[in-house]
Amino acid sequence: MQAASQQVRAHALPSVTDALRAVEALLLRGGQRTARRNAWTSVLEDRRRARARVEAEHVLEAAASRASSAT
Repeated sequence: MQAASQQVRAHALPSVTDALRAVEALLLRGGQRTARRNAWTSVLEDRRRARARVEAEHVLEAAASRASSAT
């Protein structure tokens, strides 16, 4: 058996995020891209505030139930 000389080439595959951003760059102009990213940032911030509000409600309910059982 002869050892065959083979070249191994490694090409990094782009991530899905990188691919989507490349498509976005081709399809959208700069202002539209900025507006879209700002809108997504706003959605994420709204979700964060909603989680904080639910956590605060749980804390208040727990404190109210402890206060009512102590009296």
